[in-house]
Amino acid sequence: MQSTIFGMTESQLTEFGMTYGVGGLMLMMLFIVGHLAWESRAGRFGTFVLFLGLTLGLVGFVAKFVIKSSLGLE
Repeated sequence: MQSTIFGMTESQLTEFGMTYGVGGLMLMMLFIVGHLAWESRAGRFGTFVLFLGLTLGLVGFVAKFVIKSSLGLE
């Protein structure tokens, strides 16, 4: 018998955390970058550069999710 955590198997819990947990952290990171741009009075171009530079790493995670969904590999 498989052991469960909160009624889910380990693989189900991992999939849930990687989808919703990391997604929530990414959303929080966007709010942090927006607050940083607001507090520094960066202007339009400065805000664009902040979002481009600080959130470029998020693109890989989102692209992986989109590619998996479009190919039906879930």
